[in-house]
Amino acid sequence: MQVNKELAKIFFEIADFLKAENVSFKPFAYRKAGITLQNLKEDVKEIYEKGGIKALEDIPGVGESIALKIEEYLKTGRIKYYDELKKKLPCNLEELVQIEGMGPRKAKILYEKLGVRNLKDLEKAARAHKIAPIFGFGEKTEKNILEGLEFVKRSKGRFLLGEILPWAQEVKEKFSKMKEVEKIDIAGSLRRRKETIGDVDFLVVSRDPEKIMERFVSLPGVVKIWGRGPTKSSVRLKQGFDVDLRVLPRSSYGAGLQYFTGSKEHNIVLRKIAISKKMKLSEYGLFQGNKMIAGREEKEIYEKLGMDWVPPELRENRGEIERALSHKLPQIINYNDIRGDLHCHIKWQGKWDGGANTIEQMAERAQEMGYEYLGIASHTKFLKIEHGLNEKQLEQRKKKKKK
Repeated sequence: MQVNKELAKIFFEIADFLKAENVSFKPFAYRKAGITLQNLKEDVKEIYEKGGIKALEDIPGVGESIALKIEEYLKTGRIKYYDELKKKLPCNLEELVQIEGMGPRKAKILYEKLGVRNLKDLEKAARAHKIAPIFGFGEKTEKNILEGLEFVKRSKGRFLLGEILPWAQEVKEKFSKMKEVEKIDIAGSLRRRKETIGDVDFLVVSRDPEKIMERFVSLPGVVKIWGRGPTKSSVRLKQGFDVDLRVLPRSSYGAGLQYFTGSKEHNIVLRKIAISKKMKLSEYGLFQGNKMIAGREEKEIYEKLGMDWVPPELRENRGEIERALSHKLPQIINYNDIRGDLHCHIKWQGKWDGGANTIEQMAERAQEMGYEYLGIASHTKFLKIEHGLNEKQLEQRKKKKKK
C-alpha cells in the first residue's frame, strides 16, 4: 500500500500549492483524492494493472485528470504537474504549513517578501521580527509561529499513530504468514497507542532467525540498515522512522513483550515491586533467586507481582499500577462498545456526496458491526463540488432510507 500513501502525500501537497495560488475548487479535489487514496484498502497499482485508467476513474474522488496523474506516477515515478508547481514555488510547503499561524498562502507571501523556504528561514525571520510588519500577519501571528516552531522542535522525529500503525500491521501480517514465525507482536509506544511514535518495535519467536532477519532488512522502503545480527536488526524506512526487530526465545517472550512495550516509567515501578518481593524482573523473565517463575506469557508477570494485567494503553505510571494492585483497573472503551455513528456520508445516485458507499452498503456494514443506529448526512445543494442534494433529491433519499 506504500504507493497509495506516496500518491496521497503528493496530492495533499498539490492541494497546498494550488491553495497558495488562490485557485478555487481544484485544491479541494486533490485533497479529496488524497484522503481516498490514504484510506483505500486496495493497492492502487493493482487496481491499475487489472483495469487500466478506467478502473482508476472508478475510485471515489478520482476523475479523469487525477487518474492520468496516477497513471503517470505508476509508469514514471513522477508527476510533471507536481514538479512544475514545486519549481514555481520552491519552498517546503509540507514543512511550513504544519506551523501554527501558517498556511499555503501565507507561506507564499513569506517566500516572496522574505525568501522563506523552510523552517530554518521561518525561524530566522520570526526572531528578527520581520514577519509582524507584513500586511495580514501582525505580532500575534509572529508569536504563534515562534511557539509553533518550538513545538515542532520538541516533537521532531515523531510520527502520527495513524501514519505508522497501518504500515506496522501490514508488516506484522506478512511475517505472521511465514512458516518460520511462531509468534509476532508489535511492541513499544505503537502498542501503547501513543498519539505520536518515534520508532517501531517488532518481537518475534522463530527457530530460524536468519530467514527472519533477511526478510526484515529487505522490506520495501528500507533505505539504511543500521545493524543486522542473529537476534536483532535495525533499519531506517524512507518515510523517516526507524524499525527494530528482535527474535526472542519462547520461554522469555512474555517478559520481553512486557519490557519492550514500556513505558520506561511503568517498567521502573514494576521492577521496584519485584525487588520488594525479593524477585528480579528483566526482559528475560521474572526470577526468584536463579529460578525463573514467569516469562513465557506477559500476563504471568503481572499475576506473580500480585497485579491485574495492565492494558498497554494504560502503561504510563499514571495511577494504573496502584489500581492494578487493588484490582480496580478501569475498563478501556473498545470498538465493540461503540453503538453507532451520527455523521456518515454516502454515494447517492452514482455521485460522491462525501462518501464512497451506498446506503445499502453502509447499513449492511453497520449491522455487521453491531450498530444500533446510523446517521447519514448530506451536503447542501449550494456545495456543488460535493454534489450536494437539493430538496427533491433529499426527499428521494429519505424514502430510500426508510426501505
